[in-house]
Amino acid sequence: MTSEALKSTITALLPEAVFEEGGEWLALQLVPEQWRPLALQLRQHPELGFDFLFCVTCVDWKTHLSMVYHLRSTKLGHHLVVKVKLDRSNPAIETVSDIWRTAEFNEREAYEMFGVKFLHHPDLRLLILPDGWEGRNPMRKDFEDPVNMIKL
Repeated sequence: MTSEALKSTITALLPEAVFEEGGEWLALQLVPEQWRPLALQLRQHPELGFDFLFCVTCVDWKTHLSMVYHLRSTKLGHHLVVKVKLDRSNPAIETVSDIWRTAEFNEREAYEMFGVKFLHHPDLRLLILPDGWEGRNPMRKDFEDPVNMIKL
């Protein structure tokens, strides 16, 4: 499916969809409330069939955080990047770990490193860091570690 056809199909599902231009793959910008309902449709819609979530990451822009999801349809061969802008002071978004199982550990990593709360996640706890690091979020740009003299 071409990017234009993807745009058309997604716009039919979400008329207020905002797309970015110029990237290798089609990119879609959402607000947190739009993400979970659209995620279900992206997975289940027969013309979309995004059955593989192959990358989930968070970006700290200093003014806000963005969750970035890379999706692929293994059957139809198309890709989509979904970016969701989050409030930096209280970053929260619904989990999609029940839609794409690969999200479970990626969401835990974003929780640990950036402090993003994934609502209704089945096991939201630290993944890599040791006990006592809860809430310290070392990948945020305002992270300071006086013991190791790290300041970003």
